[in-house]
Amino acid sequence: MSIQARSRIESIDMLRGLAMVIMALDHVRDYFHVAANLDDPLNLETTTPVLFFTRWITHFCAPIFVFLSGTSIYLQCLKKTKKEVSSFLLKRGFWLILVEVLVISLAWSFNPGYNLIFLQVIWAIAISMIILGLIIRLPFNLILILGLLIVFGHNLLDQIEAAPGFKAGFLWDLMHSARFTAYEYLPNYAVLIVYPFLPYTGLMMVGYCTGAWFSPAFSPENRKNLLISTGLALIAFFVIIRFLNIYGDPVMWSVQKKNMLTFLSFVNVNKYPPSLLYLTITIGPALILLAYLENFKNKFTDILRTYGRVAFYYYIIHLYLVHLLSAIAFFSRGHTMAEAAKTGGLYPFYFVAPGEGYSLGIVYLVWIAVVAILYPLCKWYDNYKMNHRENWWLSYI
Repeated sequence: MSIQARSRIESIDMLRGLAMVIMALDHVRDYFHVAANLDDPLNLETTTPVLFFTRWITHFCAPIFVFLSGTSIYLQCLKKTKKEVSSFLLKRGFWLILVEVLVISLAWSFNPGYNLIFLQVIWAIAISMIILGLIIRLPFNLILILGLLIVFGHNLLDQIEAAPGFKAGFLWDLMHSARFTAYEYLPNYAVLIVYPFLPYTGLMMVGYCTGAWFSPAFSPENRKNLLISTGLALIAFFVIIRFLNIYGDPVMWSVQKKNMLTFLSFVNVNKYPPSLLYLTITIGPALILLAYLENFKNKFTDILRTYGRVAFYYYIIHLYLVHLLSAIAFFSRGHTMAEAAKTGGLYPFYFVAPGEGYSLGIVYLVWIAVVAILYPLCKWYDNYKMNHRENWWLSYI
């Protein structure tokens, strides 16, 4: 592989790694912050700017992860046939669904009875991979048009949902609504739909087509200009459409009693389900950062690259580590196993007592510790993958 090609891949891994690091902050907050399970950190009536942005900055993680998944798929197509990539995406998509249900749901709940199954970002990625795997042999421009239509048009479905008497069913929630809707499929057993797949499928398609900018047909200078100009255009689009308050997000912004709160209202876009404005304000800055990361290299970016190269592995083990630390803290506060079972019965997570927890400063300290603990594990796994390329199953983790 040439130095140029290697640099391209490294910049993508760096951005993906940064998203992984920031993501851990939100999950540590979920399990450790005193108000995490009592109030929304984006609630303008009760939040503080620091708490708001602690949550808001993590909005970037899921869109970046999905978008770069699409980009990486295009890069695979430069090395393999469309038939081979299609087969891999179909198999990996179904594998990810299985992991979401059996491995990741357990990490979130620590409930061995699986009374609640979570369909979150890995689920959305899985369905998006399956769909992209089915259509990947379509003309490139058609995939791009479909992706753009979904990303820019999916909020038109909000009008259907707003119609009097409309009731979202299971399939509608899977596709577009979600909103943490729980569906009981057996007594005391339910599936919780957190992430709908349609917006993320469109985003993955667009990310796939953006991958063409990383092909040999584009010089580093042209690629940088395209990434920066597109990123700036998306940010400008966000500001204009958000200011007009007519489309792109189901929740309108409003003037508040303080200028800071008005600004927070303006940037407080909808993640569940992801709105058009949510996607543009996260992907826009991400493209600009991706442009500058290509020629930026130091110890910190090397660390980010390591996390990004083993992102799925990182995702799984960080959830178990954060929840395990939460369990240790739970018992350190004097709770018993019997009380843990009660929290699991009343709330999705074992070893989490709503109303108990720590300050935001402690949350940040735990976050730093979690990320530091994960680094040697990720470094080991990255080296293992590099030295055992013959093991086909490593491409699934």
